[in-house]
Amino acid sequence: MKLYIAEKPSLGRAIADVLPKPHKKQDGFIELGNGDCVTWCIGHLLEQAEPEDYDERYKKWLIQDLPIVPSEWKFKAKPKTKKQLSTVKRLIKKASVLVHAGDPDREGQLLVDEVIQEAKLSQAKKSSVERVLISDLNPSAVKKALNQSKSNTEFMPLSISALARARADWLYGMNLTRAFTLAGQKAGIQGVLSVGRVQTPVLGLVVRRDEEIENFVSKPFYEVIAILQKQTGEQFEAKWIPSEACLPYMDEEKRVLLKSLAENVASRIKDKPADLTELEQIPKKQNPPLPYNLSALQIDANKRFAMSAKQVLDICQSLYEKHKLITYPRSDNRYLPKDHYSERNDILAAMLNNKGEEQSHINNADLSLKSKCWNDKKVEAHHAIIPTKKHLKTAQLGHHEQQVYGLICRQYLAQFYPAYLYSQTKAHIQISGGKFIAKADTVIDMGFKVLYQSNKKESEDKKQLPMLEVGEPLHCTDGVVMEKHTQPPNFYTEATLLSAMTGIARYVKDSDIKKVLKETDGLGTEATRAGIIELLFKRNFLSREGKSIKSTELGRGLINTIPNNLSLPDRTALWESQLTNIAQKTASYNQFMLPLQNELSELVGLSQTINTDALKGISTTSAFKKKGSYRKTRRKSAYTKGKSK
Repeated sequence: MKLYIAEKPSLGRAIADVLPKPHKKQDGFIELGNGDCVTWCIGHLLEQAEPEDYDERYKKWLIQDLPIVPSEWKFKAKPKTKKQLSTVKRLIKKASVLVHAGDPDREGQLLVDEVIQEAKLSQAKKSSVERVLISDLNPSAVKKALNQSKSNTEFMPLSISALARARADWLYGMNLTRAFTLAGQKAGIQGVLSVGRVQTPVLGLVVRRDEEIENFVSKPFYEVIAILQKQTGEQFEAKWIPSEACLPYMDEEKRVLLKSLAENVASRIKDKPADLTELEQIPKKQNPPLPYNLSALQIDANKRFAMSAKQVLDICQSLYEKHKLITYPRSDNRYLPKDHYSERNDILAAMLNNKGEEQSHINNADLSLKSKCWNDKKVEAHHAIIPTKKHLKTAQLGHHEQQVYGLICRQYLAQFYPAYLYSQTKAHIQISGGKFIAKADTVIDMGFKVLYQSNKKESEDKKQLPMLEVGEPLHCTDGVVMEKHTQPPNFYTEATLLSAMTGIARYVKDSDIKKVLKETDGLGTEATRAGIIELLFKRNFLSREGKSIKSTELGRGLINTIPNNLSLPDRTALWESQLTNIAQKTASYNQFMLPLQNELSELVGLSQTINTDALKGISTTSAFKKKGSYRKTRRKSAYTKGKSK
């Protein structure tokens, strides 16, 4: 008997649908017409054991017990899915051939591998396991993947990398959460102060932004606008570009801070001739945006529909598993395999049937175009999130499902529209010895932007310049001083916080760390970012005020108490680099884990000597539930919440 082990029931059903019929639906698996079986996990069926599972004394949090480092790591069955684990293990032992069908990523590899390991098979049987990589639940894609199976042993370094990440996060989060919770108790904090490799740097981003806004002092600065007139009477404006002689009166962003200087320039140019010395007309081109990965979709859905990241992820899971209208949603990739190009007609037909886009927009698509998104070299475990060929029949989408599906359809359709073309004009003008510049963009072809016009009309706010020629006589009728004020940064929203997590490299100074973060997912993964943000709300470290996300008193207290390096993203870069090396077999598990264990001993010691003044006086009555009820949160993992690659 051949046994297919899927990561979740929806994938199990999709696999069974393309295999021999008739099917017998059993409890936790499907028996196929030829005697083979398809079963499934329900996410992780196993979880890391808790400290008290290793030793009863760890139930009580004591500093002298830290750091806790298991000599032999244990998994245990998740209580809610214990029955399914028994079913999968029983089928594994009966099967002659095993097919691993976990999601095609680091975590998906480990998720099924750990169940196979738990079944305690012979080495020969483990080495014969096959691996299939399925990222699209439509029958044609599933069939194709099943016909391209590989040996699971090829993917074992990926599994070891995922296991190292999971254990490291457990060690880091569990030990530091206990250490800083005990430190917080000295300052009167009665609840858990959780610390995590990803959640704490995310909290640090928000705290530092909030403090920057609070401490911001607005300063006035001045611009001079020349009102220019052609001989025909047409008018336009040009902005003064201060010379180097003005540097002593400017800030680091070259804004003039001295009002009298600006007023002097304005008075000097009034009613004076002007010379057009140079006219630049630069053709510009903007290609269509790439199809979505999950983070880009979450950002756009938050901006457009004020949806939370978790809400978007949940909707995507429904569109993928229940309706089969989109491809794998937890993708971090924005490119497509070249062979997907041949499916464009069928996908657009499905979009039309499912009301994913306006008929006129679909009719106007040029299917001979091929954007840069079709690139096999840039497709890894996953490809971009796109619509599938599935036609809805009777079931209708809910309002929010339709909104998210529409965004995904529009982004895919944009691949068959031409680039947005415009001309950027820059006029260089001399007036009374001063330099002024007038800029304007002229739209040549709206291209793909016609798809987005209902959201934002591109042409309305564009400044226009009259027809100009170098050397033509111009006259400055007036000089106007504009007083402006420096503005603080904006509070984070869910969209901008997600953007900061994906582009975390821009917040890092060290060039080597910056480079690693640019090459990785950033802070968290596509699958975990929404959960991390929600977790910080649940733990009362963050709060929502309208669309703004702000740190709470407790969140600030934690960040201002723990060592600075624990709230910076640098550690993620270091770990990702080492985990990639493990996956590529250029580094070992122990080379990653042993230095971490040594560092934990130092951090635990440091936790008992830090200044906890920032935590004193914080009311925790609303921050925590009564003592007996936060244990459940911790068991769900107060340390490493969410699925991660």
